[in-house]
Amino acid sequence: MRRFLVEKDRISGNRAFLKEDEARHIGKVLRLGVGDTIYLLDEEGSTYHAMITARDAKTVEVEIVEKIPPQKEPSMEIVLGQAIPKAQKMDLIVQKATELGVSSIIPFLSDRSVPLLDAERSLRKRMRWQKVAVEATKQCGRTIVPQVDAIIPFRGLLNRWDENSLKIMLWEDEKNNTLKDLLKTHQPSARVVILVGPEGGFSGQEVNMAREAGFHTVSLGKYILRTETAGMSLLSIVHYEWER
Repeated sequence: MRRFLVEKDRISGNRAFLKEDEARHIGKVLRLGVGDTIYLLDEEGSTYHAMITARDAKTVEVEIVEKIPPQKEPSMEIVLGQAIPKAQKMDLIVQKATELGVSSIIPFLSDRSVPLLDAERSLRKRMRWQKVAVEATKQCGRTIVPQVDAIIPFRGLLNRWDENSLKIMLWEDEKNNTLKDLLKTHQPSARVVILVGPEGGFSGQEVNMAREAGFHTVSLGKYILRTETAGMSLLSIVHYEWER
């Protein structure tokens, strides 16, 4: 059944009102009408089974039939720091990271990042990616929408987390340490921070800076993965190993 976001202040008793994008999607795209049932999701993770009672061009009113308590999110907080790739690859990265349970996504510009964005374009990009996260949350059945942060320089990432976080940098030139070895020698952490570079990889200076800030440089094996594949692979492995 379709799921739609609703702000808490638009819920009153057993009534709720959807407006703007969600209302247009219900009426014009899905062509749902009075008597049809839907699920609502609020920003606190609660889900509501509801029935449409009235609809016009801009507003949908529903009657809440049942409130479903929030589902349990993964016990780990997983932060994905992703260097901005070329073209529309970031849309796919945000979508799949959301499906894989990431808590937040921090886009950043590294030495070898190709896109150069001014303030206005950066804001538009962030808004687009947050919308992608919202849609992916609704599609995959999660109850919490990951936060997509503002775009920052690589240096702004390094000292945001303390030593209690497991901090990982994927680096294709790492010859000695693999992700498999790292997870074997560390207990599950409450927070995992992952850094993924752009198409050209991290520069040597960035690798040194990250190591000084407590990041472990690891490889995923003998093959070099694309930037849009690397983070997804790591997320899947961490969940498999530590959420079992």
